[in-house]
Amino acid sequence: MLLEKKKRLLGSKMKKSSNFVLLDFKIMARPRRFKRICFNPSVDYFKPRGIPLNSLKVVELSFEEMETLRLKDVRKMDQIDAAKEMNTSQSTFQRILSSAREKVSFALVNGYAIKIIKE
Repeated sequence: MLLEKKKRLLGSKMKKSSNFVLLDFKIMARPRRFKRICFNPSVDYFKPRGIPLNSLKVVELSFEEMETLRLKDVRKMDQIDAAKEMNTSQSTFQRILSSAREKVSFALVNGYAIKIIKE
């Protein structure tokens, strides 16, 4: 009975195979919006002084995360204005900013190198 209801609701997307039912769905991710980044850092690594880079663990920071740090912490922009500047929503800006601050704090406290990923 339940299987019949599902067949009616899903139409031809269901396939029956012995004791179980296979659903023929394709999961499509929402396309990412392009964010405006007006900053191109001239360096791609920061590391603790006196320790060779090849002996350090690395934390990776994206361009988006660098831009959020620059707008919010360096330029002292309001979060709403900074989100508009990056062509993103305020909640997305906050999520990226939180991720960036967490990564930078972790790297500073634990003595990791910071690698800036150019996407």
